[in-house]
Amino acid sequence: GLAPVVRAGAAVAALGSLLALVLGVSRTVLAMARDRHLPHALAAVHPRHRVPHRAELAVGAVVAVVVMTADVRDAIGFSSFGVLIYYAVANASAWTLTPEEGRPHRLVPAVGLAGCLALAFALPPSSVVAGAAVLAVGAAIHGARRATAARRH
Repeated sequence: GLAPVVRAGAAVAALGSLLALVLGVSRTVLAMARDRHLPHALAAVHPRHRVPHRAELAVGAVVAVVVMTADVRDAIGFSSFGVLIYYAVANASAWTLTPEEGRPHRLVPAVGLAGCLALAFALPPSSVVAGAAVLAVGAAIHGARRATAARRH
């Protein structure tokens, strides 16, 4: 009898998580646009509110299209894979810090990296395959751009 209440609660929780991701991803889009990995127009910061308004609108538009065209469960799985890989990279980066740079004991980033990878690859196979494919395409584009830039110089 409480199934509708549980479903409503799950929907609200998913939407809250999605909103938090939109805000986080828009800041990543801002940084990538500043570095010219994405169109530079997305690097704009609103003069009054000091938020990356163009990046937020772009990310919001992509999310709206995904929500309207994809199974929300698949979108959540794909998003979870991306976030876990992002945190795995952060843990791997923390491993490279020196003690002078504030590196935690190496056990902390090692456990974090292992945990993120274990959780990422425990997701449904369709989420893992889709996420890995997007990462591979992004890596290929980045490699091609670097190779092109190196030939120019």
